[in-house]
Amino acid sequence: MNKKILSVVAALVLLSQLSGCAGVKPWQRDLLAKPQMSLDGDAIIMGYEDHTYFSKEASSGGRGFGGGGCGCN
Repeated sequence: MNKKILSVVAALVLLSQLSGCAGVKPWQRDLLAKPQMSLDGDAIIMGYEDHTYFSKEASSGGRGFGGGGCGCN
């Protein structure tokens, strides 16, 4: 009996947590489109980081490519 109550409570908690993932409403999209919500961050800093990765990786092309100019991969 005790395990049955525990499983019912766990199911209710799980369902209440899943209801929070209902999706983005059309009137909420303007808040998610703000620059503060971007995954990349500041564009100037990203430019510097891309230049650094490109310079260090020599022949591979920077971010997103495997290997490098040293032949170690």
